[in-house]
Amino acid sequence: MSLELAPDHIKLAVDLIELLESHDIEPSVAVGALTIALKDFQAKLEKINKEQAKLEKNR
Repeated sequence: MSLELAPDHIKLAVDLIELLESHDIEPSVAVGALTIALKDFQAKLEKINKEQAKLEKNR
């Protein structure tokens, strides 16, 4: 499959891997940073989902 046809999350993952590797980031440092970023975005997604549920409930 061509990367151009891949879903956005796959494209972003490839870009992140390339960025980290091109800057010689140690794997343990990358995992730590990505873990923090993942938790942050999971919290943001949870907030968005709660707000959408609240809006749907008020309809």
